[in-house]
Amino acid sequence: MFSKSRINEPGPKTEAEQAPAKTVEATPSFLRQSGTESSSSHVTKAKPAASVLAADLTVTGNLKTTGDIVIEGVVDGDIRAHLLTVGESATIRGEIVADDIVINGRVIGRVRGLKVRLTSSAQVEGDIIHKTIAIESGAHFEGSVQRQDDPLQTNRGVSAAPEAPAPSFQPRPEASDAIKKAAEAKKSIQG
Repeated sequence: MFSKSRINEPGPKTEAEQAPAKTVEATPSFLRQSGTESSSSHVTKAKPAASVLAADLTVTGNLKTTGDIVIEGVVDGDIRAHLLTVGESATIRGEIVADDIVINGRVIGRVRGLKVRLTSSAQVEGDIIHKTIAIESGAHFEGSVQRQDDPLQTNRGVSAAPEAPAPSFQPRPEASDAIKKAAEAKKSIQG
């Protein structure tokens, strides 16, 4: 059936075995020269570290990122991010919109997120619109909580459901005649 000599004999080499293996070193993009890497090489990109706003930093204006952000300082403006962590010393005055939100500090404004977590040190004054929420014991919260399947949808300029036109009041002709006669009678009595 099988011969041992056949198993140990080298067979014809495939193209992949004949070509030397390519090694790709992870080199920072600012050190790479263009054109030195082949387009078929695969380099796994590490997730970038979260941006951190230190406790001594005050930002006036809106922040927008597709990455993660950690706020330890004061932000007067709206924030949009993928993962937002509000530190214990942080204060945010504005709307927060993110996939994941962890609040340890103070937020004054609307919070919109797929996953929202208020830790025991959180202080939130505003409405929370979420898909899932966790509020730890000791968290301070003033506002309303609303669950939505897509809380990141802001609906600005577009209403979720079309509004029905306001009914226009048109009295029946016989009713308007009666109103006119009553008004005339009142005028004749007074004057």
